[in-house]
Amino acid sequence: MSAQFINFDLMPSNTVAVIGAGPAGLMATEELANAGVHVAVYDAMPSVGRKFLLAGRGGLNLTHSEPPAAFRARFGDRAEQVAPWLDQLDATALRQWALDLGVETFVGSSGRVFPQEMKAAPLLRAWLHRLRATGVEFHTRHKWSGWSEDGALSFETPQGAVSARPDAVVLALGGASWPRLGSDGAWQSVLEARSVAVAPLLPANCGFLTKWSGYFSGRFAGQPLKAIAMAPQGDFNMRRGECMVTADGVEGGLVYAWSSSLRDTLLSEGVATLYIDLLPDRDPAQVLAEVARARGSRSWSSHLSSRLGVRGVKTALLHECLPKTVFNDPHALAAGIKRLPVSLDGMRPLAQAISTAGGVQFEALNQHLMLQALPGVFCAGEMLDWEAPTGGYLLTASFASGRVAGRGVLGWLATHH
Repeated sequence: MSAQFINFDLMPSNTVAVIGAGPAGLMATEELANAGVHVAVYDAMPSVGRKFLLAGRGGLNLTHSEPPAAFRARFGDRAEQVAPWLDQLDATALRQWALDLGVETFVGSSGRVFPQEMKAAPLLRAWLHRLRATGVEFHTRHKWSGWSEDGALSFETPQGAVSARPDAVVLALGGASWPRLGSDGAWQSVLEARSVAVAPLLPANCGFLTKWSGYFSGRFAGQPLKAIAMAPQGDFNMRRGECMVTADGVEGGLVYAWSSSLRDTLLSEGVATLYIDLLPDRDPAQVLAEVARARGSRSWSSHLSSRLGVRGVKTALLHECLPKTVFNDPHALAAGIKRLPVSLDGMRPLAQAISTAGGVQFEALNQHLMLQALPGVFCAGEMLDWEAPTGGYLLTASFASGRVAGRGVLGWLATHH
């Protein structure tokens, strides 16, 4: 269908529907409500901000304190598209926004920024209170199903079908990770039917699979790999951090940082190799010198533990990933410690990923995030075709895209109503 099938009724005062009550949707709501627009927020879940609350369960990582240029580079191939969002709401502005809600933040040792209370709930409560005070209406248990033939928004509710006719719409429906919290990606077919270009949704910030031996999986699943560095095949720019061994692979922050590269290699080649530096603070010559020292009657485990501090899951990983013959060759063993290959043959399913890649393509949007095919319909957040690693980048850009979309709606209303 083409744009003419969506006819927003001109109302006595502007009314905008925001569909999706996550960070992007609520930020768009705030921009609109502050400008005096009546906003009706619709969400499929029984309460708003559920994925946001889950993200804050272990300590809400709101944003990151690194310099702007480095921050923007985290968005990879979409840095150019995301940069204008950050011009309107960057990490510094987001911290001030939180402070205005009465939530102080601090910079952790890793550069990540957290609320003092380390929780999402106080921030969300204060935000919703402020939004309600401006007259925002919230409609929960309203699952958007698209548009009717006469152009009305259609919702499924426990009481039956409901329709609405706003002057403009902001879609902030998330990707397809955590479907039980409302982000199920059902909007893809609705928009594609309206000639909107949508890139397939793929896992991002996800765990990866490998075939561990029964012994290694049973003994070390759930063990953290700390003080390591890693990079995928073909990239020698190793990043430091930590990750977790799972029963059938690896996951965690350091893995997530490389997830887009690993995913793309898996999709194109069927396998991907991840290289782990077990001793990033030791240079190769030091490692070789210690490995080559005579060990006498000691086992390799005892020797590596005493000379290099390699023990536990790290030692087991060496035995898991290197041929037995390597332990007879000090040069090969030292090289393995510094660049241990882990072969990956799959990734966690989309529903288990922290976030998603793919979504509404930027070519389908104007600079204000309005759909070219559907005038008056704007998109924001994770449903757009971009991705970012964990560390506050994903959340910051989601907030910022909501601000861009909200301001885009205001500009559109000013010229069309």
